Amino acid sequence: MILSDSIVALSSGRLPAGIAVIRISGPKTRFVVEAIAGGMVKERAAAYRKLIATDGSVIDHGVVLFFPGPGSFTGEDVAEFQVHGGRAVAAKMLETIAGFEGVRHAEPGEFTRRAFLNGRLDLVETEALADLVNAETEAQRRFAVRNAEGAQSELYAEWRRRLIHARAMIEAEIDFAEEDDVPGSVSDAVWSDVRALIGEIDRHVDGFRAAEIIRDGFEVVILGAPNAGKSSLFNALAKREAAIVTDEPGTTRDLLEVVLDLEGMRVWVTDTAGLRAAPGKVEAIGIEKARAKAGGADLLLLLEDMALPVDPGAVPSDAPLLRIGAKADLVAGELLVDRAKLYDVVISIRTGTGLSDLLAEVGRRAAASVGEIGDVLPSRLRHVELLKDANDHLRTALAGHERGQELRAEELRLASDRLGRITGAVDVEDMLDVIFSQFCIGK
Repeated sequence: MILSDSIVALSSGRLPAGIAVIRISGPKTRFVVEAIAGGMVKERAAAYRKLIATDGSVIDHGVVLFFPGPGSFTGEDVAEFQVHGGRAVAAKMLETIAGFEGVRHAEPGEFTRRAFLNGRLDLVETEALADLVNAETEAQRRFAVRNAEGAQSELYAEWRRRLIHARAMIEAEIDFAEEDDVPGSVSDAVWSDVRALIGEIDRHVDGFRAAEIIRDGFEVVILGAPNAGKSSLFNALAKREAAIVTDEPGTTRDLLEVVLDLEGMRVWVTDTAGLRAAPGKVEAIGIEKARAKAGGADLLLLLEDMALPVDPGAVPSDAPLLRIGAKADLVAGELLVDRAKLYDVVISIRTGTGLSDLLAEVGRRAAASVGEIGDVLPSRLRHVELLKDANDHLRTALAGHERGQELRAEELRLASDRLGRITGAVDVEDMLDVIFSQFCIGK
């Protein structure tokens, strides 16, 4: 796709910085390089040049790179100017470049959108690129890199090829049943493969929860009776005084959250109000919030004061549970040994006992919840919705013996259409603005 205008943006991080990268893409790129750098530079090679404004003044001295289309990120001619990362330098470069006729400032995600429109990326790879830019943990990075390299797209493309082949065989059987080169009664083989494909898609969709945990985080909720040591543990994990700690029951009344990086996983830890019967009116609201939060948790940490155990009542969730014996420094001797047997982990915030063991166990469970990071998983809810829609059409085709082969073939077409929409192999104009608006300007 040939676009008439060129776009420019700051593609590096927040200024000031050591270096600012100004990127331009489009048909005016070569002209801009020649005008600012005093002549053309060698393709795909860094050149150190004096950078000149239109009035002849020197903007800066910097590195210029030129990537001719279609072998560039966007598929168009692309250039990058690497200059000193002061705000004034970057602003002058952007002002100068955008001052040329046919060049304008880029919208969010417009470089990546052009890469998609020019066939350099499909939609799944585009979304994976957004995930890579936003990755904060090792698990997120690895997951995004695998999808950006095309693993997810290849899976959907292979499923779509199988459906197109199945549809071709069914339609050939309908139209050319008398021809010698059309296999006799291909239906059994086709519908057997469709049945297998339904199972493959179902298993793939089941992996979406693991993908959500990688992208959004593993939810850990701390529960327990008042004064069990929940807020003290929360502060120890946060490594700061994030929660108020007092001897007065009911101090914590709202949800407090902190994000940890454990075993390369993003882990959300939430401190909650103490669970007890007959609380005050305000405290009751906090307890209700705690119960609601626990209902959506991936792991519960149920704390109990080992010196003065108090039963918090029924645990408001079916999530996996770790029983934590807190305040171990207040118990000694045989009593400590006996009571320690009641818990999965024994800790003392005051002495630091057991905290590393607790963090290791939470990290292990977080990593186990997503399986192998190398598994191909649906990375977006829209993927899941389209996959389920495709499977609905496949099930209709599989069950439609009495409807005739023509209608069953149409269901196969609709299913392959849904798979194509995931990668953008068929018309997806209605969702492009939503997808690319998630990117920062300059990407």
